[in-house]
Amino acid sequence: MEKWLYIMIIEKSKTYNKMTKAVVERHVVNLKSLDDNGHLELGGAFKGYPGVAGMFILKAKTYEEADELCKLEPLVAEGFATYKLKALQVASRENNYLL
Repeated sequence: MEKWLYIMIIEKSKTYNKMTKAVVERHVVNLKSLDDNGHLELGGAFKGYPGVAGMFILKAKTYEEADELCKLEPLVAEGFATYKLKALQVASRENNYLL
């Protein structure tokens, strides 16, 4: 059985540095919702990568579902960030590392 995860790379827009505490709080509410609903595998902030804020690794049934989750992220929806979404086919012991 194929297993896919979806990597959302969050890129800073020109207004990224104008975020308010309220925007960050909405971002955290979204993270909690993704986690509560079983969609968040991992997430975090990057340091030392100009223009890149962080990433989420999402669990979703399809690329399209993952894309819809990305669009709901407040940083994106409110124009403080953009994103790139990549599908990752997981290699693991269970699938003999995709052999």
